[in-house]
Amino acid sequence: MSTMTTQTPPSTTPAPEEGFRFRDLGKMMGGGQSTSRQFGILGSLVVIIIIFQIWTGGLTLSPGNLINVVSQYSYILILAIGMVMVIIMGHIDLSVGSVAAFVGIIVAQSMANWHFPWWAAILLGLALGALVGAWQGFWVAFVRVPAFIVTLAGMLFFRGANQWFGQSTSVAVPADFQWIGAGYLPELAVPLAFNVLTMVLAVLAVVWVVVFEVFLRRSQRKAGTEVAPVWVSVVKVVILSALILVAGWLFATGRPGTSFPISGVILLLLVIVYTFVTRNTVFGRHLYAVGGNRQAARLSGVKDRWTDFFVMMNMSVLASVAAMIYVARATASGPQDGNGWELDAIAAVFIGGAAVSGGIGTVIGSIIGGLVMAFLNNGMALLGFGADVVSMVKGLVLLLAVAVDVWNKQQGRPSLTGFITRRFSRSEEPFPTAAGSASGK
Repeated sequence: MSTMTTQTPPSTTPAPEEGFRFRDLGKMMGGGQSTSRQFGILGSLVVIIIIFQIWTGGLTLSPGNLINVVSQYSYILILAIGMVMVIIMGHIDLSVGSVAAFVGIIVAQSMANWHFPWWAAILLGLALGALVGAWQGFWVAFVRVPAFIVTLAGMLFFRGANQWFGQSTSVAVPADFQWIGAGYLPELAVPLAFNVLTMVLAVLAVVWVVVFEVFLRRSQRKAGTEVAPVWVSVVKVVILSALILVAGWLFATGRPGTSFPISGVILLLLVIVYTFVTRNTVFGRHLYAVGGNRQAARLSGVKDRWTDFFVMMNMSVLASVAAMIYVARATASGPQDGNGWELDAIAAVFIGGAAVSGGIGTVIGSIIGGLVMAFLNNGMALLGFGADVVSMVKGLVLLLAVAVDVWNKQQGRPSLTGFITRRFSRSEEPFPTAAGSASGK
């Protein structure tokens, strides 16, 4: 008599493996080509902060210095949010500094000479940024002029427009407007030795980290992709939560009258919004699809021209936000505003894990890359290094970051971190090479 055995079909969702595996550390940032490299960049940021904390005798992590870092570099980090989307698409935008200078002088003049209230001036700046972005997006998306050429022309045109409208002079902005760039979370009438709203913001950030991780694991299961072990998620949430709470306490216990900057609040809101847009919306999926393989995306029904258009327009809108924050903090708009901003934003994106060829990059990674540059600038300034040395170091850091990306692609490896973690894992197959793929091994 023959016996019949039934086999249960395998689950489409890979079950997380139990136990410790070194390569699972790469999943702290989600895994993949871009996010694995971000894990290494995050480690580099921590190392840089520790080195400068020791070298400066504890000044780097002092409350006053952290507040200065956020206030001074928030506009660059805002630019990096838009620039990473441009670079994912395979473009580059050289005009963001000049567009910011142009928007800044118009906003300042609208309040100083046209007597606009501060809120109307902000709306004018956003509308002007959208108009400039639509102009450049039209040439890139529908005329098919390379974005490098369009934005190079924009860099020259809007720099000249800034000087023409402002007559190469500075225009002061009123105190009400300065709050968005130089203001802090207000104090509450409670007898505590720290800023309550800053700590409330830190706790809300911790809640967001926990909720984000839960939804990430749920979406990974639903999509049938590999889910990291529970211990990885727990360790990641605990580490990030501890860092957020410690940072919140430092911001909340600065000198009286200061706390977490309003510009930092704006930055955090933009990071949350754009992280959601790029990860969880149709537009975000189209963004990566077009950047990864434009022809395949087009055959799949993606309207790549409109994606190009909105990405370029979005970049100019964020440039206008950065401009208004900078002008508010500087208390005036001048002819030299925005010089070199595009280079800092591009450097932040590439250091944060974006690929030169497009299709790879994240908002969080760009923020991490921007913070690397910010703490390098800040640390060397605290130590008294001149602008020449700072510029050379920044150039070498950018060159090294892009060289690592190019070298790993030539070796057939997604990232240096991915290579290391796989070498320490016995259960992982070696990375495929061109020779191995050709021979069918």
